Amino acid sequence: MKLAALQLATLPMSSARLDYYLRICKDKEIDLLLLSEYALNSFFKELETTPFSMIKEQSNHKIEVLKELCKKYEITVVAPIVHVKGKKLYKSVAKFSAKSVSYFDQQFLINFKHWNEEKFFDNEICQYNLPVFTHNGLKFGIVSGFELHFDVVFSEVMKKSVDVVLSPSSSTFDSSRRWQELLKTRAFLNNVYILRANRVGSYKEGEEAWKFYGHSNLINPFGEVELTLGDKEEILIASIDKEEINSARRSWGWKKALTKRGV
Repeated sequence: MKLAALQLATLPMSSARLDYYLRICKDKEIDLLLLSEYALNSFFKELETTPFSMIKEQSNHKIEVLKELCKKYEITVVAPIVHVKGKKLYKSVAKFSAKSVSYFDQQFLINFKHWNEEKFFDNEICQYNLPVFTHNGLKFGIVSGFELHFDVVFSEVMKKSVDVVLSPSSSTFDSSRRWQELLKTRAFLNNVYILRANRVGSYKEGEEAWKFYGHSNLINPFGEVELTLGDKEEILIASIDKEEINSARRSWGWKKALTKRGV
């Protein structure tokens, strides 16, 4: 199965760039495309000062664009989106296909003083439940970037026998090396592929510039980095091998050891 990760800054309202990349995916016979965080919407710090009506217009327009493009190119796209329901805003990830759209609300949100998504969005704080779906014989789990830090998330990855973790993110500052080590560890200890799409571009706050460095990558079930992008807008194309997943699980037996103990 062929997957792709597309690292972007916020896209304009025009559908031209998305159409361009989805046409590439069609030509390359890619089954599923993952977009980085805040590609369909403005970056969070900009959303904080954006009128509700404009956020709603931006989200609804991008949703309609992706519905049409997924139908046109017969592809599945997994993309973070600010999902507007009534008068509330939810930080979500949407799965677009030629026939339907599903929304999964993010469950752990950043709550730092300088970047407080938990306070801004209306996502419910509740017991964690990993969003999963099956596509072309593989089970996918959606784990947004911030959620990668929490052990309970990967307990669910193991319990639900996920094959591929899809992780859209918007990592910035000097965190690239730390993120790579985290991804390698999570992939190895759970014997899963992790496909991460990280934002590019920048945001300026006063004299400080937030640089989103990209470096989207694919980590294999042995915890090895197979592919990594640079720091500009770019698409990563990768092949997922079910036998490599099975081989890693036979070699290390993490889940078998847990099952014996009733975990």
